[in-house]
Amino acid sequence: MKNLYAVIRRPIITEKGNIQKEEHHKVTFEVHPDANKHEIKAAVEKIFKVRVLSVRSFNQRGKMKRVGRFLGKRRNWKKAIVTLAPEDQIEFFEGV
Repeated sequence: MKNLYAVIRRPIITEKGNIQKEEHHKVTFEVHPDANKHEIKAAVEKIFKVRVLSVRSFNQRGKMKRVGRFLGKRRNWKKAIVTLAPEDQIEFFEGV
């Protein structure tokens, strides 16, 4: 991937993610399925201007869902957990 802004799709903001962010300096993102760990690290460092210590990425399988009598499947996606340096942090909601 050439465009670093296409690597990171969105942050995943959950209760578990907020606990990891506060206690362990880990932030979770949904990333492009073809992105590797080096590209994810470079994208986070450039976009958010922080220092990344490690990246853990894995493919999340889509869940089977049911609407009435019809079965469907959510899409597969890739998730990355990025460990930041202790002095760095990323704020998604400033002043809320």
